[in-house]
Amino acid sequence: MTQMTKKGFSKTCLLLATILLALTGITPGLQAQVARRPNIIFIMADDLGYGSLGCYGQTKIKTPNIDRLAASGLKFTQYYADPICSPSRCGLLTGKDMAHAYIRDNYEIGGFDFTDAGERGQMPLPDNTVTFPGLLRQGGYTTALIGKWGLGGPNTSGVPTRQGFNYFFGYLGQRQAHNYYPTHLWRNDQKVMLGNTYFSPHQSFAKGADPNDIKNYARYSGRVYSCDTMAADVLRFIREHTSRPFFLEFSPTIPHVALQVTQKALERYEGQFDDQPMPNTGYLPSFRPRQTYAAMISLLDDYVGQIVATLKEQGLLDNTLIIFTSDNGAPDGEGGTPARYFEANGPWRGYKGDVFEGGIRVPLIACWPGVIQAGSQTDHPTTIWDMFATFCDLSGTKIPENSFAGRVETQGISIAPLLTGKGQQSTHAYLYWELASRHNGEQAVRLGDWKGIRLNAKEDPSGPVLLYNLKTDPAEKIDQAAAHPDIVQKIEQLMKKRTLSHLNEWNFEYKTPG
Repeated sequence: MTQMTKKGFSKTCLLLATILLALTGITPGLQAQVARRPNIIFIMADDLGYGSLGCYGQTKIKTPNIDRLAASGLKFTQYYADPICSPSRCGLLTGKDMAHAYIRDNYEIGGFDFTDAGERGQMPLPDNTVTFPGLLRQGGYTTALIGKWGLGGPNTSGVPTRQGFNYFFGYLGQRQAHNYYPTHLWRNDQKVMLGNTYFSPHQSFAKGADPNDIKNYARYSGRVYSCDTMAADVLRFIREHTSRPFFLEFSPTIPHVALQVTQKALERYEGQFDDQPMPNTGYLPSFRPRQTYAAMISLLDDYVGQIVATLKEQGLLDNTLIIFTSDNGAPDGEGGTPARYFEANGPWRGYKGDVFEGGIRVPLIACWPGVIQAGSQTDHPTTIWDMFATFCDLSGTKIPENSFAGRVETQGISIAPLLTGKGQQSTHAYLYWELASRHNGEQAVRLGDWKGIRLNAKEDPSGPVLLYNLKTDPAEKIDQAAAHPDIVQKIEQLMKKRTLSHLNEWNFEYKTPG
């Protein structure tokens, strides 16, 4: 090849590369900039309480991989999610707290039909919602969600690929996710059949059957375990995306009920607990609920170990931020969940669906070798709606001041300084939670070390506020409202600052007709 021919060939290759990058929306300058940005993996368990992991004090359930993650990174002792599933997932994606979010409770579209034909999912996020995955995608990241969604069913504006994700694989609807042996999962907007035969995740034990015979529980199982399938897809995704930064959310349904796990996972806890059959739980009958629950959490721990090993194998670990957390606290006996036996919410009062600490204070571990100090711990109050600003900050993604949907306003703050040790970490002026469907409506505000809680808010939107000092009384046992009326008044004013929801049922002042 002559010198001129070589030059011509090089120019042609450069031109083709430029055209290819232009077609994908990535300029050469952006390509070089993006290549230096970290991968981000956000692992969010489902109903995993603060005290469910060894590194947070659990003694009966083994979680060695997650414990190693904590030993290699930063453990948060005052991290908050929202009290229930869909609001947490909305707060994560949009950076909005429950005073401003579009989704403030679980809301089923079309009732509770569990059949495949009745799969409608939850209230969908509207079109034009500004999500951080969408902003990261515009900035050159590949964005993926593998696991449970819960923010919009099939053929709605809420499907993940219309809310900023390049790729989705998992459950669209959280009601479908009550069964670990579903007939199908979704890949983007297409069903992927798993080969399982349909059965309802809410059924009573067979009439006349012996609850002490394990064979009578076989009907509550299937061939393909959904979380194994989704975890395998996570590893595939990592291996196929080594050349360009990615954001990956892995949101397995573990340990949410129904209590179901593979036989292989179950064997590690054989005979370790005083366990009795629970033939009727409101979900599925369970032959050994304690053993099953522990095995589910240890299986989740296995997945975390596999993710870390795959990142090492692909040479990506040092340039990847891994965050592990949960969407809310553990439930109190729902579906046979033995949360009390395992002290799953640690020392905190309350359970899933509560604005007491047990419903909202959950584990959070951040690991980034060479960036986050190993074995560190922080009591800095942090929230799920902080992730929006944090991930944009760490990825170098600008949050637009205005968009086609209006000004992008969030209540979260970036915790990048806390993670990297660079810069001054900002602190929330206050934190706010609410839930219309529990305790006849409840609200909570954290103001410094003080936390105010109003129950029965739908009956009396201006009713009394309980007041606790989380520094001296983290278990929320001593109501100090009478001794500190000035603090109560400030918290009441902050509660009034909530914006009205688009859904009347979520507004405490609204009275159902009739």
